[in-house]
Amino acid sequence: MAQVVDQQTLAARGERFIADFEARTREGQLGGPPWLREARAAAMAWFADAGFPTTRHEEWRFTPIGPIASTPFVPAEPLHVQPGAIAPYALGEACAAELVFVNGRFAPALSRVEALPPGLQAGPLADVLVRDPARLEQRLARVADPQGSPFTALNTAFVEDGAYVEIARNAVIERPVHVLFYSTVSGAPQVSHPRLLFVAGEHSEARIVETYAGEAPQVYLTNAVSEFVIGDRAVIDHCKVQRESLAGYHVAAMQVRTGRESVFVSHALTLGAAIARNDIGAVLGGPGGDTTLNGLYIGDGDQLVDTHTTIDHALPHNGSHELYKGILGGRARAVFNGKIIVRPDAQKTDAKQTNKALLLSEGAQINTKPQLEIFADDVKCTHGATVGQLDEEMLFYLRSRGLDAHEARSLLIRGFAGDITSRIRIEALRERIETALLARIPRDAVGTLDR
Repeated sequence: MAQVVDQQTLAARGERFIADFEARTREGQLGGPPWLREARAAAMAWFADAGFPTTRHEEWRFTPIGPIASTPFVPAEPLHVQPGAIAPYALGEACAAELVFVNGRFAPALSRVEALPPGLQAGPLADVLVRDPARLEQRLARVADPQGSPFTALNTAFVEDGAYVEIARNAVIERPVHVLFYSTVSGAPQVSHPRLLFVAGEHSEARIVETYAGEAPQVYLTNAVSEFVIGDRAVIDHCKVQRESLAGYHVAAMQVRTGRESVFVSHALTLGAAIARNDIGAVLGGPGGDTTLNGLYIGDGDQLVDTHTTIDHALPHNGSHELYKGILGGRARAVFNGKIIVRPDAQKTDAKQTNKALLLSEGAQINTKPQLEIFADDVKCTHGATVGQLDEEMLFYLRSRGLDAHEARSLLIRGFAGDITSRIRIEALRERIETALLARIPRDAVGTLDR
């Protein structure tokens, strides 16, 4: 699945994106205000110079992207889908607003954006770029650096639509906001570049869910970027659910900038895609805040799941907490690279990071790399990583109580994953995730008693 490809070959394959960008620019398909056109051009120029990463790049050392770079993707077309296609992923009336995008384009017939509660703005990014582009000039592509990754650069170069969500100052939005990006293919493999810009005003409170899903067993690439601007003393609860086609690819960057005494909690659930790469970054840009990044990833078959997190403590008196858990079967591989940076001014930092992986087969493997970069002296920072298999004694105990091997294994795996899923505050979403988790539990497990 993940062959090693040299830099020259990857650069040549990147020329497809460059040629497409130039053609669409000439034809006026990538319009917008002058500042956006300049941002697009700068991002593509950087990509043309950098090319796709290879395993010689430290950040991509265990994640060869040959299958992505070698696939001749074409721009995704705005196709029509029936409501039944998105029904397994939609939250419906449980939401204050539900924005649905098909192949990166807003689908109003599938969305629920009427009668929004006071203090909530939610709609397609393309509309805001037409009606009020000045609102986005100092926000879009300001948190997620277009030069931070070749894939972020591509997303910025091709950004046309996506979700814009803004919570007004002092507003409390009781029900969650749901943004659903759904992919489907007609003909050749397609690529879409979804974008989410979320802005939380001072003293606001809200919950937001991102869902990425696709029609199986189609081959496509979702190249997503999400930007979160969290105001002073805002409280935001976020959940990302990735349930792409197991033949598709998912590359995503989520970048967060927090304010003074703000609270940001995020749960990332990765269940799909042949190759899934998540770059998650948070800059704690105000003192006295608290940030939590939790995640659960499941891999089976030949899946590859790569998670890179960076929490940057820029100012003092901030806390951060990370708990990532992985479940791997078959020949699946995972990467977890968690970095904590404590700047010289970030005294009284309290940071904790934990990564735990459960290997259910002899062919599964994980590469884990915790990193601490501390430039202050009055801090508390800890990190830890554990890799293990199912407990033989617990399996034996459950079997002795009448459970068969699969039931016993499933119960232990659910308990392992429940440390993450139990923290999801939206009941309908939590139940759906637990059901999807059961369906994705690998059946080949080291330690089962009936091998």
